[in-house]
Amino acid sequence: MPQEAPPLVEARSLGRNFPARQGLLGRRRDVWAVRDVSLALARGETVGVVGESGCGKSTLGRMMLGLDQPTTGHVVFDGRDLADLAGGERRRLARRMQMVFQDPFGSLDPRRSVGAQIADGLRIHGIVPAGKVRSEIARLLDQVGLPATVASRRPHEFSGGQRQRIAVARAISTRPDFIVADEPVSALDVSIQAQVVNLLIDLRSELDLAMLFISHDLHVVHHLCTRIVVMYLGRIVEEGSAAQVFDSPAHPYTRALLAATPSLHPRKTEVGGGVLPGELPSPANPPSGCPFRTRCPVAEKACAAAMPEYRQMGTGWRAACIKAGTGNTERRDMA
Repeated sequence: MPQEAPPLVEARSLGRNFPARQGLLGRRRDVWAVRDVSLALARGETVGVVGESGCGKSTLGRMMLGLDQPTTGHVVFDGRDLADLAGGERRRLARRMQMVFQDPFGSLDPRRSVGAQIADGLRIHGIVPAGKVRSEIARLLDQVGLPATVASRRPHEFSGGQRQRIAVARAISTRPDFIVADEPVSALDVSIQAQVVNLLIDLRSELDLAMLFISHDLHVVHHLCTRIVVMYLGRIVEEGSAAQVFDSPAHPYTRALLAATPSLHPRKTEVGGGVLPGELPSPANPPSGCPFRTRCPVAEKACAAAMPEYRQMGTGWRAACIKAGTGNTERRDMA
């Protein structure tokens, strides 16, 4: 039996905190945006990260690209720890990791032509000889479904969907192996979202990309991603294949997210309701024990005692819940 290839990019026990002060003269305390997150991606794999706003999705993505430095833990890319790299070595590795941002207009320079912005990566990293930059820009634009003639135009002359295609062309211009797509379709009309998602699917296949796809739209994630990571208050609460997580969600938070998602075919959910009670707790003052327990319909007193360990639900499938896999979803007294 052939040995399984090592992951292309791996987060090992990542944590990121930010200093915060309570009130004008209040004492400083650390707010953890991400806590003890471990995650690995193979070449050609798209992992979706879902959860409510403020759960740490974007911070995780930025750390995995090396844009934010982790407070704890490490990011390993193709066998190299990003913390050990500097100078030219760091720049050479950065060519292989790119990001597609949520707002395609905000991520593009309004004063420069889109061709000039795509050319930046080509020239900085020496992807093609100087004499072939123009033809490479044309090829990249064609690859994302745009004619070469738009290279001389500025971002304001395009629709939102076209601007995001340009942003994707710029991201793949350096021929990366790993892309973080941070809510790349949330700012687009629903009719355009599917086109951009299908473009990402095609590029993943053509370029053998590893992709971390951050989104709050579970329909999009289900369509695009091979594996799903569910985050709550900076932690992974469930991780598994798309089929495992969507067909048989093991964590109460995952079930609540799915129940709240509009669908032409409403799913039966053990938790019921579809609307989570209460608000997301402050990361500056998280609940003891399980971070979801204050909103969980099936919480019990034991949930307040300690952070639940991951239970293995199947191959590559885990959930951080003391009841995961027990079949017990009866509501108990909240802790």
